[in-house]
Amino acid sequence: MRASLAVSAIVAAGLLLGGCNQSLEDIAPKAERRLPQSIVTAMQAKDMRANSPIMIRIFKEESVLEVWKQKANGRYDIIATYEICQWSGKLGPKFTEGDRQAPEGFYAVRPGQMNPRSSYHLAFNIGFPNAFDRANGRSGQHLMVHGACSSAGCYSMEDAQIEQIYAFARDAFRGGQTEFQIQAFPFRMTAANMARYRDDPNYDFWSMLKEGYDHFEITRVPPQVNVCNRRYVFNQTPQAGHSFSPSAACPPMTQPEALQTAYRSYQRNFDAAFQSAVAGEIRVSAPAASITGLREAAQVADWSRRRARGEQVTRLPPNMQPAAPVATAVAAAPAAPTPAAEAAQPVVATATTATTAAGHPPIPLDNPTRSAQASDTQEPRSRLSRLLSMFGN
Repeated sequence: MRASLAVSAIVAAGLLLGGCNQSLEDIAPKAERRLPQSIVTAMQAKDMRANSPIMIRIFKEESVLEVWKQKANGRYDIIATYEICQWSGKLGPKFTEGDRQAPEGFYAVRPGQMNPRSSYHLAFNIGFPNAFDRANGRSGQHLMVHGACSSAGCYSMEDAQIEQIYAFARDAFRGGQTEFQIQAFPFRMTAANMARYRDDPNYDFWSMLKEGYDHFEITRVPPQVNVCNRRYVFNQTPQAGHSFSPSAACPPMTQPEALQTAYRSYQRNFDAAFQSAVAGEIRVSAPAASITGLREAAQVADWSRRRARGEQVTRLPPNMQPAAPVATAVAAAPAAPTPAAEAAQPVVATATTATTAAGHPPIPLDNPTRSAQASDTQEPRSRLSRLLSMFGN
């Protein structure tokens, strides 16, 4: 009798999973998994509702994704920080389809951009190109935050991480948030970091992003973002009868006086710290590699197209090729170099052994633990395969 009951239970389970063509994923879909109790407890301690609005900040150089959540007082506080598993390209914005650059800027994610059945475990489209990108002629598609730790212009997370990030967004949408903001930066926009990148070709673009960064630092509320004159503007309201147009001149606009006053005070402190960093009073590390502009992006895009057609191309895109060794004539019995001659010898940087002249830690030519070319429509590869071909996609 007991055997018969056991068989019946197994058959019933089989009908549940097989006869209805269901799987464990159908019964406990990853897009519906709850946040860990530790995070729920932390939200309660910070006076956050489970379904209150969220915002995400991304920092490339630090390889960090932060989730911020609204508290009962309306201001936001950080609730979770995740290490980005992979991001592709260099510091700097995305210019064109195929340039392998992960975007930088201010983006909006709405419910329709969420993908619970992504080939990359879970995903959401960050909304590139936005109005700023389109006004500046930038192109690309399918730029995601997703799992599976494999990226091509995306920000890729471990699967367990994306499940939590996805859950934050899902719960916020169910609580009534219509879209959440993603702020993607090259690095934390401190005075020391801005000082060390002051000669970078992307500095003007980053300075523009910094205003939105600063507004959030001051208010702890995601800034209102608009675009005019092909630039971002933050927390500005057009005067009556006027509106924002991304490619047109900015209209007459106003900003809350309290914010202007707070921003001026914030900027004075920043300027003092910036000058101290420039003068060497604050120790800063050497800058990392960044994309130099549209020409470099076009070269990488051409490499991507030729590779997609099956042409024989270099394993790495042209802007990621390691420096070639410098050939030198060697005598049969070379004399020991003098200190001056030794100092004049070129230093060839590699992703694993380079050190800067100031003796700072090596800076990879790319992010070798965070780069690969893929799209959200491709099947994820095995972890070993991804590691072996990290630069090959």
